[in-house]
Amino acid sequence: MASESKIEWTQMTWNPVTGCSKVSQGCKHCYAERMAKRLHAMGNSRYANGFNVTLHPDLLELPLKWKQPRIIFVNSMSDLFHEKIPLEYIERVFAIMNRCPQHTFQVLTKRSVRLAQVARELEWTPNIWMGVSVEDEHVLSRIIDLQQVPAVVRFLSCEPLVGPLENLPLKGIQWVIVGGESGPHARPMKREWVTSIFRQCRKAQVPFFFKQWGGVRKDLTGREFNGRTYDEMPKQETDFSSHPQKSFQSAVPVFCE
Repeated sequence: MASESKIEWTQMTWNPVTGCSKVSQGCKHCYAERMAKRLHAMGNSRYANGFNVTLHPDLLELPLKWKQPRIIFVNSMSDLFHEKIPLEYIERVFAIMNRCPQHTFQVLTKRSVRLAQVARELEWTPNIWMGVSVEDEHVLSRIIDLQQVPAVVRFLSCEPLVGPLENLPLKGIQWVIVGGESGPHARPMKREWVTSIFRQCRKAQVPFFFKQWGGVRKDLTGREFNGRTYDEMPKQETDFSSHPQKSFQSAVPVFCE
């Protein structure tokens, strides 16, 4: 339930919770749901409940065992702020992150209303990055909720980008990730949508990370935008260079069109 990740903007995944439910268009072709069904069919005990929300308290202390600094995506197979996850359990997850200053934890949610409601009850040490998914203009309110959260790094994951985002409120946002949907029935992402977000990030001096064009075969569409890759990251103290497979461009970004 923790492993090296193929996700371009992180190194490891840690899943003290699995399972989720759909809340918006970004969930339509959920990769985690597809993977959970596959693991359930294979008899993986962690997915005995399929994609129903399931707590795994025996995995809570796993990051304490990792001494080398790592970038860790928390709950890649769930949503930490899902309504079925008790606040007490969320606090336990945060307590572990608080105890691991050597790691950078990336938390991503679509349930920004609950995030905003409970944020003041959680301890936001500088190693906890908080993000929201923003797949189209119908969920821009998630950014407003995120701006209330006292995280040192707040970020947006515009993936799967399924519509234009022309007026992103980027005040207090330290990072933007953009990516197209991938896998079966992937919806197309238009170049002009990416260009608009890129230009907004440049104007606001927000680091821009382009994850992928997506499609049924994302390996064929690649990661280049404007003839190059964009792996910009927020300023931080973690040494990413120790990771054997990934190198990240730390922001302040290089400005180029």
